[in-house]
Amino acid sequence: MTKDQFLLPEDVTYLDGNSLGPLPKTVADRVMRTLQDEWGQMVIGGWNRAGWMAQPGILGDRLGRLIGAPKHTVVLGDTLSVKVYQALASALDMRPDRRIVLSDNGNFPTDLYMADGLIKTLDRGHELKVVEPETVADAIDETVAVLMLTHVDYRTGRMHDMVELTAKAHAAGAVVIWDLAHSAGAVPVDLTACQAEFAIGCTYKYLNGGPGAPAFIYVRPDLADHINPALAGWLGHDAPFAFEQNYRPAQGITRMRVGTPPVIQMAALEASMDIWDQVNMSDIRAQSIALSELFIQLVEASCPQLTLASPRDPEKRGSQVSFRFDHGYAAMQALIAAGVTGDFRAPDIMRFGFAPLYNDKADVKRAVAILADILENRIWDQPKFMVKAAVT
Repeated sequence: MTKDQFLLPEDVTYLDGNSLGPLPKTVADRVMRTLQDEWGQMVIGGWNRAGWMAQPGILGDRLGRLIGAPKHTVVLGDTLSVKVYQALASALDMRPDRRIVLSDNGNFPTDLYMADGLIKTLDRGHELKVVEPETVADAIDETVAVLMLTHVDYRTGRMHDMVELTAKAHAAGAVVIWDLAHSAGAVPVDLTACQAEFAIGCTYKYLNGGPGAPAFIYVRPDLADHINPALAGWLGHDAPFAFEQNYRPAQGITRMRVGTPPVIQMAALEASMDIWDQVNMSDIRAQSIALSELFIQLVEASCPQLTLASPRDPEKRGSQVSFRFDHGYAAMQALIAAGVTGDFRAPDIMRFGFAPLYNDKADVKRAVAILADILENRIWDQPKFMVKAAVT
């Protein structure tokens, strides 16, 4: 059991790892070593002596195991928004004769914002076409340049069939990008089997890298030496310390590096990956389904005010469960005040994430008992629970 490897707040049932994972107990020591022994004693020598420069690729390989990616196909750094931009720009460059970027309204908003911004910058007549998640397959045709989807819907946990949609897109000649922000560390993913060209994601949710942890990008091995990086950053150059004025992309996935890696944040992620090295995703998935199924069963039996927003079939959802409630924000604030942490997504979604690394059946039962009390006695119906905070 890995629960004792996390520093969890006392008397709090934490069901929000789908938004920010809790702190592994070894992170503080690992970060302190980076600060004192590496930065403090080596100063700039840390780039070589402590291996800072190699961190993005080494961590990429460790993370890659969780998403079915071969070695040397994943690299970390920058933010998820930057990685969206990189992947989409390279994908569009691969289909210069097509103009449609196809996505759905279950995609995380930043992905759509970045796509819209890139399209406006290119000014070549591209169009962002956004459809309902259920109609994505029908919208794929020979006009689509890129299919860009979030694998697991951030609001409801609805999960796309990655293999099926990738195959259909490829049959129509489109390039595919998968956002794995709510998938990596939550559900089994096999990028090698599905053959998608690109995948992106973050490491601060289920992977427990901490607030501001770096994003990752995957490029299919046969493409890595040929794609054109739109963000031609210094560390994506073939020889950064040759200081050439003209850009020459590095070989393989390294060309998708952009700026200086966040060394201290990567040290935190390293400590978390030590835990992930102990588990396999099949076991995580089985436990996740057991927890979420129990949660749904208990909520529906004791909280008739709530309506299930997630797919009922566990094979069609990720590792979170969402319920609709007209007063969802206030109810969630009351729940948090009572020691159960979930979160809220507009307009009426109460989200609960299940991470078997640190959640168990006792957490589920306690959470539902407190939730039922809050709803039955209208504890949520107080002014203090209705004041919207900056982060919901």
